[in-house]
Amino acid sequence: MIGTRQIYIIPSRYGFGFALLLLLMWIGSINYANNLGLLLTFLLAGLGLVTMLHTWRNLLGLGLRLSRANQIFAGEQACFEIQLINQRADERPAICLQFEQGEALYRDLQPDSDLIVKLHIDTERRGRLPIPRLQASTTYPLGLFYAWSYIELKGEALVYPAPGPKQAVTHLPSYQRNQQGDKGVGADDFVGLRSYRPGDSPKQIDWKAQAREQGLHTKQFGGDRADLSWLDWDHYPHLDVEARLSALCRGVLDAVEQQQAFGLRLPDQILKPARSEAQRLAALRALALFGETAQ
Repeated sequence: MIGTRQIYIIPSRYGFGFALLLLLMWIGSINYANNLGLLLTFLLAGLGLVTMLHTWRNLLGLGLRLSRANQIFAGEQACFEIQLINQRADERPAICLQFEQGEALYRDLQPDSDLIVKLHIDTERRGRLPIPRLQASTTYPLGLFYAWSYIELKGEALVYPAPGPKQAVTHLPSYQRNQQGDKGVGADDFVGLRSYRPGDSPKQIDWKAQAREQGLHTKQFGGDRADLSWLDWDHYPHLDVEARLSALCRGVLDAVEQQQAFGLRLPDQILKPARSEAQRLAALRALALFGETAQ
């Protein structure tokens, strides 16, 4: 929540122009002894002071909280969802939010309400991305004053390595038999699809997918052989650290696309083979945080 000592306020360029106009009106009214001119000058000056109070009050007590941060690949835009909270009984018009050197978003907050806004920032490298310092500002109601406040929110986004280009497979996947079927039912239990390989039975080919021009795929059933692929750090000795991580990231995405069970071997961590969404997230997280000092 923005407090009284966290708000800065200065006249805008329109405010400086307004002040210059009042000065000229005041000098002219004194020079010509024009009481009505003096009255108008002081009336407008009072209006300006009231405007400054409303501009400052538009930010006072505004609540901000990080709602969610997405997980993306290096080179993509990270999205931070910021929740604006208005606990007052009157509205807060023209609230501007932006990161430093980022795109500005303007929103109106209704009385006693909250609102989610999405702010984006470019990413260049993998790892943890703390939310940058946030600036909330306003020129409400007349644009004569500019008030702003800096907010430090706690939270971060996780940036995965950028997936490398598809490469020729340098190692053959291994296979394992599951005698009880993947779901404990038997050979009639459909598990998923994998890419077609020469020698697969025509009865197990998904001809409907072929008719939809989605390529040749082979159906897998419980008790049938299942693909088991190890993504190993040592498979890419000719690459540097970041290039290896990108290649392994591509391997994770390809294994998930082909519905393969896969394991991951890194110098500091080993993930046992599995085929699930949790496995994908765990593998990508391990790649994103590779090399970090243990907390």
